[in-house]
Amino acid sequence: MQNETMIERSKAGQAAQTLRVKPKWHMIVLHIFYYVVLVLFLVFYMLPFWGALVSSFKSNAEAISTSPIALPQQFSMEGYSGAMDLLSVSLLNSLVVTIFGAAGSVFLGSICAYALGKWKFKLNSIFFFALVAATYLPFQAILIPLLNNITNYGLYDNIWGIVLAHAIFGMPMCTTMMRGYYAEVPDALIRQAMIDGNGMWQIYRKIVVPNTKLATITTFVFQCTSIWNEMLFALVLANTGEGAQAPLATIVLNSFVGSTGVEINQLMAGSMILALPMLLIYIFMGKYLISGQMSGAVTAS
Repeated sequence: MQNETMIERSKAGQAAQTLRVKPKWHMIVLHIFYYVVLVLFLVFYMLPFWGALVSSFKSNAEAISTSPIALPQQFSMEGYSGAMDLLSVSLLNSLVVTIFGAAGSVFLGSICAYALGKWKFKLNSIFFFALVAATYLPFQAILIPLLNNITNYGLYDNIWGIVLAHAIFGMPMCTTMMRGYYAEVPDALIRQAMIDGNGMWQIYRKIVVPNTKLATITTFVFQCTSIWNEMLFALVLANTGEGAQAPLATIVLNSFVGSTGVEINQLMAGSMILALPMLLIYIFMGKYLISGQMSGAVTAS
């Protein structure tokens, strides 16, 4: 009886081992299939970018008459020179709005996250849930009162009015993102700082902020991307016609789409110019962004 049991266990073990070990050819075919699918997705995703890139180095006549993905017969920079003439002022405005709008929203969100994450008070949870709900509020729902307020403050068609709007309406998302990081700061460290005579703002400035630099960088990069690609506030809070005082690059470039007499090479060159700042941010700060997102996910869990 015992021998039969041992034989059955041996056969079961051999069967399980056979199931675990797949034939070598099967694994090779599976890997080839995976890579083929990934390459096809990569080509499909990068094809529009490639078309815009090569078209930006063509003359306007060649860009119209040849395939968008074909290499230029003769490299030309006239598209970039024309695009810079069109976007020089608006590009600077976009950089100012993006940097100061992102910095303002991160600063306000950091303070709110610090108060909600490390200082417990009676309505703490209610305030936090209200801010979380505000992140899902569509901007279209508040455009009319926002426009009225910006106009009453004398900030319509003013670059700082757009900065103010982005700083305020980016605060709920920044608060939600940073609260998880601030909750990771040990309470014992804050209590020790209070025993040493540090107040609420001293603890924030000396302990919390220096120990959560990764959170600040991650949130700042996220906000920069969001503001740089945003068009709604720029369309509503500023004049987009002739004589505009605060034109943004995305609005200026978009105004040429579908217009008569537009030069394709300038349009493609302008798209490449607008993509460059965010591309550089992700190249130099991408590692902080990935680390910050993973850290925040672990903290939130």
